[in-house]
Amino acid sequence: MSNSTKPKRIGILTAGGDCPGLNAAIRGVGKTAIVEYGMEVLGFNAGYSGLINGDYIELKESALSGILTLGGTILGTSREKPFKMAKNGDPHKPEKIKQTYKDLELDCLVCIGGNGTMKTANMLGKEGLNVVGIPKTIDNDVWGTDVTFGFDSAVQIATESIDRLHTTANSHQRVMIIEIMGHHAGWLALYSGLAGGGDIILLPELDYNIRSVCKKIEARYEDNKPYSIVVVAEGIDHPKGVSAASHVGKAIQTYTGIETRETVLGYIQRGGSPTPMDRILATRYGAFAAKCIADENFGTMVAIKNNELTTVPLEEVGGKLRLVDEDFPLIDKARKMGVSFGDEYL
Repeated sequence: MSNSTKPKRIGILTAGGDCPGLNAAIRGVGKTAIVEYGMEVLGFNAGYSGLINGDYIELKESALSGILTLGGTILGTSREKPFKMAKNGDPHKPEKIKQTYKDLELDCLVCIGGNGTMKTANMLGKEGLNVVGIPKTIDNDVWGTDVTFGFDSAVQIATESIDRLHTTANSHQRVMIIEIMGHHAGWLALYSGLAGGGDIILLPELDYNIRSVCKKIEARYEDNKPYSIVVVAEGIDHPKGVSAASHVGKAIQTYTGIETRETVLGYIQRGGSPTPMDRILATRYGAFAAKCIADENFGTMVAIKNNELTTVPLEEVGGKLRLVDEDFPLIDKARKMGVSFGDEYL
């Protein structure tokens, strides 16, 4: 078979934190690549570590059946950053990746992950590898796309948790604080907080004042509203060594005297089966990534804007975050319904 007719051989990896929809994305890439374009597909285990160590499996179409609904990733993941020269680290990791890519005669590498994954993918592109990125993260903070898969599933989990806190808060007339994931971006806290009927929502992007939070709670009690739900993103300003929820809860109880309880939702937000919306989004991303490979549209990240699939250059994605803007329309709508963002008295 001549090189001109030789089927493309591609590699797929999942890197960074796990989230619902990774298997759906793997399936979307792999099945489309095999069925539509006749490509050969390899899957690298444990993210970029698999590339460094040449640890991979062949992904036949049969191996991609039955994984659409599964949480986690059949390929495993890691937070390996091959270009980061850590102390006692291996400075030759990028070269090992290039050698694996060459030895396996890959035509493209599909990197599924968040901001760090896209940054590494771009650097590999600069080293001469053909790469296509697929954005995932429950934080929804990847720059260049309107939404990442994993976000909708996390919103559902967080919202259900907030729903359950309402009954306890009402029964005991307490302030219930729930801490939601999001170091820098408050998308998850914002959406789940509104969907779950949160009274106060604190985001990393918006300055808040704890006295303002307390005044809001006191005003609710004076208005015969005997309990309050406070949704806080983990990345809000708070002292090191304590959780955001603990910091806010202690301050509320100290200043108001109202009984307060905290819940840190943690990793449960990242686990389990993806929602139908995330299954569809991940599948769309995966199938489109396969098309990008067929069209040799490399050095790009697949994205969705105004519900239309498109691509953005990887070099524009790395090092940037998609954050909640204070003028985001949903914030204005929430304020008009009486939701506090902790800044009314600033």
